[in-house]
Amino acid sequence: MTAGLVALTASILLPALELGPDALKVCLQISVAVAAVTLFVSALFIRKIIDDRRQIAESEQRFRRAMEDSAIGVAIVGLDGRILQANPAFADMLGYTRVEIEALTFFQITHPDDLQIGRETMTSLKEGKIHSFHFQKRYLRKDGTPVWAQLAGSVIHEEETGRPLYLVSQIEDIDARKQAEARIAEAETRWNFALTSTGQGIWSLDMRKGGTTYSETWVKMLGYADGELDGDPDRWLTMIHPDDREVVAEADRAHLAGETPFFEAEFRMRHKDGHWVWILDRGKAIERDGEGRLIRAIGSLTDITERKETEARLMVSAALLADEKERLRVTLHSIGDAVICTDAANRITFMNPIAEKLTGVEVGEGMGKVLGHVYWAVDEESGHRIGLTRPSAGERPHCDQNTRAVLVRRDDTRCSIRQVVSPIMNDREEFCGLVIVFQDFSDARALQRQLAYAAAHDALTGLANRSSFMRTMEDLVDQCRLNGGEHQFMFVDLDHFKAVNDTGGHAAGDALLKRVADTLRNVLGAEDIVARLGGDEFAVILKSGAAERGPIAARSIIDAIRNLNFSWDGRLHSIGASIGLAPIRAGCGEVDEIIARADAACYAAKAAGRGCVSAAPDEALKDLAPLPLAAAS
Repeated sequence: MTAGLVALTASILLPALELGPDALKVCLQISVAVAAVTLFVSALFIRKIIDDRRQIAESEQRFRRAMEDSAIGVAIVGLDGRILQANPAFADMLGYTRVEIEALTFFQITHPDDLQIGRETMTSLKEGKIHSFHFQKRYLRKDGTPVWAQLAGSVIHEEETGRPLYLVSQIEDIDARKQAEARIAEAETRWNFALTSTGQGIWSLDMRKGGTTYSETWVKMLGYADGELDGDPDRWLTMIHPDDREVVAEADRAHLAGETPFFEAEFRMRHKDGHWVWILDRGKAIERDGEGRLIRAIGSLTDITERKETEARLMVSAALLADEKERLRVTLHSIGDAVICTDAANRITFMNPIAEKLTGVEVGEGMGKVLGHVYWAVDEESGHRIGLTRPSAGERPHCDQNTRAVLVRRDDTRCSIRQVVSPIMNDREEFCGLVIVFQDFSDARALQRQLAYAAAHDALTGLANRSSFMRTMEDLVDQCRLNGGEHQFMFVDLDHFKAVNDTGGHAAGDALLKRVADTLRNVLGAEDIVARLGGDEFAVILKSGAAERGPIAARSIIDAIRNLNFSWDGRLHSIGASIGLAPIRAGCGEVDEIIARADAACYAAKAAGRGCVSAAPDEALKDLAPLPLAAAS
């Protein structure tokens, strides 16, 4: 631009001045020189601006990195208390995100009791009374808990006017230190109180000052007035019980000889009124002369009379406990039940002889082993192992009784047992182990099974009896109502059975009924249910196959019974069977109604000439009424 102006000026002035070519050449050279100098100066100026900006940017980047990477909190705060910028350390310290904390003021995150500290500092900074600050106060975390912090910072002023612009604060978390200081202060208070409340006494020996001095607490412990025992360093030895003097003298000698780091002894001292007080004396030599003689020592004395009395009582209790333990051991070895005890780790700590016998494991082999190595109990019905473990956290301890357990021995032999498992808990409700008491229950369980079988089965034929069959029918009816499906019910009545009874007697009748029961079981499938309802009446439930299977199975039963060829006392008897069929399905009514319809159908079969099958018609299901004789076919 400068070169252009010079050329323009020369083009205007030179013709007017009528200068020659040389003069014009000089003017052009000057123009070029001026332009070059101007460009050079401009380049230097621009370079300076770029360097300044780079330095500012680098300085700003260093500040930003120092702020972002700082391990302590850093915040830029406006004069109104608003947080203009915060680093991650400060946000983390209070549990906020940076966005959340930069939307707050320092007053909002300051503990209410410390608000005045921040306000006074801010006022002094605005008035120019201070330019930096350093103090401690409490902040509030996002969850409302207080945290102690130490603040240090300064105010940033406008360079030209000196007007304060904002604050740069460094905030260090000192909560742990404050808590430690509080704990130390509390510990000191407790220690001083403990020394006084427990009757702790202090003694100090200083040969330069004429002997031994005792604290007021200690002399009162022995019934003396304050200062009454001060002076003679050997007077305390005369107050020791004669039986304890040798122990004390040896402890004193060993310490003075450097064999022990400190003096410690328990002994009895005579109270002023004559009774004996147990004392725990601890002391240490802290200064000697050039020849090794004692100059200064210090120590403490504690009244341990109650402890000694407690120890004496504990010794008596321990002796009594040992006697009780021996009586318990003899009792457990003598009783007829097997007993196994475990510790908290489920390892065996005790087995009596009955437990050895039932498990087949000797005490020497079982002691210390995991319980499962010796005792393995399973549920009688499911076969699953019965777990014997500690009660879970929060669970109230209780005895676990199981009368349907089976003990599986290591040789795979088994026996039914009745067991009671009780957890052992100490006085702090901590689990200490288990006590398992069990007995051989094989005979009782066999009798129970026999009684249960007899209650559910017909004594003569071994088929299900009427009561157990009715329960089974009720369950099937309920299942059909809930889940659908269909089964067939047969009412089977023997034909010409009375003639066998009349000619051969009841023994022949019973033998024939057994043959009929076997025949029914052989003809029907494994899932089908057969029962004797009484006399010569039988019931069958066909569980497998479609509805069409009913008449076919019924015909098979009739044929099989007709072909029995039963003979008694050399006489051949021929019998038959009449069968009534009724479906078991949803909407079929109650069990009694189903049996009544099948019974009516069976009666119709007998009326039709015996030895045939009659099915209850489906129309009978509509009103659930008993089937009339005329409806059977």
